[in-house]
Amino acid sequence: MSKPKRGHFGDARTKFFYDLTPDRILSAVEAWGLTPTGRCLQLASMENRVYQIEVELDEPAKSANDAHRVVKFYRPGRWSAEQIREEHRFLLDLEEAEIPVVAPLLTADGDTLVTLPESGIFAALFPRRGGRAPDEFQDEDLQRLGRLLARLHAVGATRPAKARLRLDVESYGAADLAYLLECEQMAESVREAYRQVVEAILATSRPWFAATSYQRIHGDCHRGNVLWGSVGPMLVDFDDMVMGPPAQDFWLLVPGRDAEALQRREVLLEAYAEMNTLDRGGLRLVEPLRALRVVHFSAWIARRYEDPAFLRVFPDFGTERYWYDELATLREIHAELGEVS
Repeated sequence: MSKPKRGHFGDARTKFFYDLTPDRILSAVEAWGLTPTGRCLQLASMENRVYQIEVELDEPAKSANDAHRVVKFYRPGRWSAEQIREEHRFLLDLEEAEIPVVAPLLTADGDTLVTLPESGIFAALFPRRGGRAPDEFQDEDLQRLGRLLARLHAVGATRPAKARLRLDVESYGAADLAYLLECEQMAESVREAYRQVVEAILATSRPWFAATSYQRIHGDCHRGNVLWGSVGPMLVDFDDMVMGPPAQDFWLLVPGRDAEALQRREVLLEAYAEMNTLDRGGLRLVEPLRALRVVHFSAWIARRYEDPAFLRVFPDFGTERYWYDELATLREIHAELGEVS
């Protein structure tokens, strides 16, 4: 295997949190002035390590959530402390605006981030929130989500996140393409065709990205990151927050491109326009953003493939069948760009 590069998504040879023993997990929670009971449950997360911790309370819990916190340990080498704090700042800004998100808790000295002294791993603590993951969005759901995104984007535009990534053809396209072409996980039989179609997509869409406005957005706003509770939808997991075009959050919530999907996206967009300015010209970025996600996702797996969890979840990664399926998807997107332009 070719030597992995360290880039803005971490080193493929990072230690993958082997230093996170139960004692260290529980000790990290004490930085927030809490006393864990010792009960600890690992939650599902590919990129980071996340645990639900039961804590002692001075008064009886009013709900199951009150007696629990969620501690998140960030993968080494991916985000700097400054980048993580910008994610937290966005969440705190949203919470202050009464937008339903799960914001990090503050330590005694007013920070949201602690560093494990022996390993240097960053950790943050969050309240536990409940909700159901929707199987499908009805029109009323899409309207509520459209208004929620409008409010979120309005807050996102109030200040920049200077250290976070910019979702454009360079960081999510050219850089990831270069990595994939150099690593041995890409099948040789597809390498040149893959390069050509990605470069063609980047060349077509580069001026579109140059003409768009960038702001703080969720960045990974798919259905799995929406929880529905008694008060409606709540957006979770801002780990992939970026400075990017708002269209990224639109198309991920309604990812299809057939007539029904476009009609459903229009329901969301019309509700959005009730509460925020909608740049319909920016919607031409939907297909390029779709392509960037395809390339970025493969590069993400390639950078993590020495992590045993990735080997289990993506057993077909690196096979000819995997790469030919990816190439077919990218060619379809390239054909769609001809319709947009």
